Amino acid sequence: MKIICIGRNYAAHAKELNNPIPAQPVVFMKPASALLINRKPFYFPEFTKDLHYEAEIVLKIGKNGRHVQPEFALDYIQEIGLGIDFTARDLQLELKAKGQPWELAKGFDGSAVIGDFVSLDTLPGLSNIEFYLEKNGERVQHGFSKDMLFSFQDIICFVSQYFKLQMGDYIYTGTPAGVGPVVVGDELRGFLMTKDGAKETLACNIR
Repeated sequence: MKIICIGRNYAAHAKELNNPIPAQPVVFMKPASALLINRKPFYFPEFTKDLHYEAEIVLKIGKNGRHVQPEFALDYIQEIGLGIDFTARDLQLELKAKGQPWELAKGFDGSAVIGDFVSLDTLPGLSNIEFYLEKNGERVQHGFSKDMLFSFQDIICFVSQYFKLQMGDYIYTGTPAGVGPVVVGDELRGFLMTKDGAKETLACNIR
């Protein structure tokens, strides 16, 4: 099982972090030990003083494939969910300044929170999925998949040129603007807009 992540996939988020708009998907990986499932609490790591949430739509891959062609790309999505890509922002900035990879800031244990998945037929459509994240009851991020620089189709086609997609893989598709810090005691809740309205699919308490 792989956790494939896409960075800088919303123009407003790239702008808020003073990053350039990418010409192709920015890809990084998280190890399996980064997964935090079943609404378990997240324990604030000792190596950072500036931990940020980044809420994202997550694709669960339902079949194996390499070099996926555009007309078949969406067939690889089994379910849709929400996740949080926790980022040690202070550590990430240090690593970037040295020209080093991001893994220590992005791939640490528990950094890939994942919520409940929903079937595709419960959503209004894949072209414009709406989602939002609340911190302590206040909405802090609000995104639409139509605002992605690279669509689900683009992402699947691109990453499958380099990594064989396999059943059970997760793809974190990037975060909209509004990322920010968390502290011990914060509560995060993620919501997907389904045909029946907003559905809480993600919950994470910081300890």
